[in-house]
Amino acid sequence: MFGQRTWTPVRAREEGEKPFWISFADLMSALMVLFLLVMSVALLAVTRTISERERLETERQTAIERLLVRIEQAARREKGIHVDRNRAVIDFGDRARFDTSSFTLNPDQERLLRAFVPQILSIARDEGGRRWLKRIVVEGFTDRRGSYLYNLNLSLQRSQRVLCALMAPPTSGEMAMGRNELEEIRRLFLVGGYSSNSAKASFDASRRIELRLEFFGVDEPSRSPAPAFEGDFGACAL
Repeated sequence: MFGQRTWTPVRAREEGEKPFWISFADLMSALMVLFLLVMSVALLAVTRTISERERLETERQTAIERLLVRIEQAARREKGIHVDRNRAVIDFGDRARFDTSSFTLNPDQERLLRAFVPQILSIARDEGGRRWLKRIVVEGFTDRRGSYLYNLNLSLQRSQRVLCALMAPPTSGEMAMGRNELEEIRRLFLVGGYSSNSAKASFDASRRIELRLEFFGVDEPSRSPAPAFEGDFGACAL
């Protein structure tokens, strides 16, 4: 009398219609894995950056050390000049002492400067020198006698006297520096003064001249040739 009923599993229909939900625990696990992956990539990038920076710093320090060794070898050919490699300073010692309250150099001291500095310029012109040697600061020092401002002015005058000596015409028996060398001095040398703030134990040792070498950092561009200076270098005003 009645047709045959077809039985449809209720469980299967309910499972097909029920939406698919990820459990909270599975979601947190997936986020944690993603976070660890991102952090691993970031740490790897930072590590590579630090390693590259360390390599560049090591190469820079090695190149600077080579330059200082070459400058030290040049200084040994001139008795009395000392190179402090830790401070990157050239100290002329007794070869460039000033008298009390004086900023003048005697003829022998000036000839020494004109003989030694071209050797530094030769080192500054090569590949390593152009890449790393930034400038040479001429620093004049005084002893502790006198007022601060008096000594500050005197130290600047002593530094300027060094440049006056380098720019001065050569005396008999000297080889004149060419225009290019004088131009390099103008570009590379900077005058500074340290007054009596860096006085040494004795008055005589304090009245000295030093050349402080400054170098480019890893991120700084190398020294590029400057436009030629077409004017006259002038005469010393001291």
